[in-house]
Amino acid sequence: MSHPSRTQVGIVGAGPAGLLLARQLQVHGVDCVVLESRDRDYVEHRQRAGVLEQGTVDALRAAGAADRLEREGMPHDGVELRFARRGHRIDFPSLTGGRRVWVYAQTEVVKDLIALQAKEGPPLLFEAEVRAVEDADTERPVIRYTRAGREHTLACDWAVGCDGYHGVTRYAAPQGALSTYERGYAYSWFGILADAPPAYDELVYAHSERGFALASMRSAQMSRLYLQVPNGTDPEALPDEQIWDELDARFAADGARRLNRGPIIARAVLPMRSSVTEPMRHGRVLLAGDAAHIVPPTGAKGLNLAAADVVVLARAFAHLKDTGSADLLDAYSDTCLRRVWRAEHFSHFMTSTLHRAPEQSEFDTRLQLSQLERIATSPHAAAELAVNYTGLLLPGEER
Repeated sequence: MSHPSRTQVGIVGAGPAGLLLARQLQVHGVDCVVLESRDRDYVEHRQRAGVLEQGTVDALRAAGAADRLEREGMPHDGVELRFARRGHRIDFPSLTGGRRVWVYAQTEVVKDLIALQAKEGPPLLFEAEVRAVEDADTERPVIRYTRAGREHTLACDWAVGCDGYHGVTRYAAPQGALSTYERGYAYSWFGILADAPPAYDELVYAHSERGFALASMRSAQMSRLYLQVPNGTDPEALPDEQIWDELDARFAADGARRLNRGPIIARAVLPMRSSVTEPMRHGRVLLAGDAAHIVPPTGAKGLNLAAADVVVLARAFAHLKDTGSADLLDAYSDTCLRRVWRAEHFSHFMTSTLHRAPEQSEFDTRLQLSQLERIATSPHAAAELAVNYTGLLLPGEER
């Protein structure tokens, strides 16, 4: 593939944010180039989130990237909260005016978007390691990258960082121009992928005296399960039988089915933290997705926040192309941060309500159970959870 030297929008990172943005810009007739440091195989197989909000699915449909999702994705109309040996289902459509979520792995979203990109463009360069994004305060920022041992530059009207928290795009702003607000957590998730049919039709979030657990899925034959574990846990140190026994203990409830056991084919420990960097723009460099914000996975917000960012961004670039006005780009950071902070709050709420912190007192546990009981008995509290879980509406959307 040739190395373009000029484009309207240079996108750093071929995760779901960068790929979806490129696809949306193509639909709007805005030129762009995507640069990704890893090879295609790595990008298509890194395991990440698996729950898509209604708005994310709508964005993939609008971008022409939802054909396989429609065939293979699993729509879910609710989740179960399990606590005090009881389960309570939250019905999304009845509480949100018809909104729902889909279980469809991020790896599959990425594969679908890459396939479209490879077939129809715009340019996507793998193994293109971005070294720096320069001249953010000018009308022509420059992305410097290395590919196949040679250095290249890409001049653009705008540069978008979709390269994650550790990416280089964040450093395009001078020191002190951006502020980052963070919170760590004293526990992690131990996640497994098991060759076993899911025991439950919908996701189950379990609060127990032994700690949090989550039952999810990747397909009708593949279970995705999580346990709360101490930070620093070695995923290889836990025998399979002990993992299944612990999962069964945390999901225990009167009349509940036990998990279907099977070979564990993948395992990993996932640290948890919350982080927001603001503003999400400096000069002509804009941040999207994990480059701007991180959430703990309990609220299923990470991929969906990234998708919401790029929907706002694509509309802003289309508006600039059609009208010559940068008003929506100027408002991009403020527009997104309102949603980001609400998602941060929801993810923290879900995390702190369902997990058992080290040295947690019985008073703290009683507060958690009281909150869960309120969600189970109050339509207003249940609706608040359902609206946040299925995704807040974007500006301009109507219920």
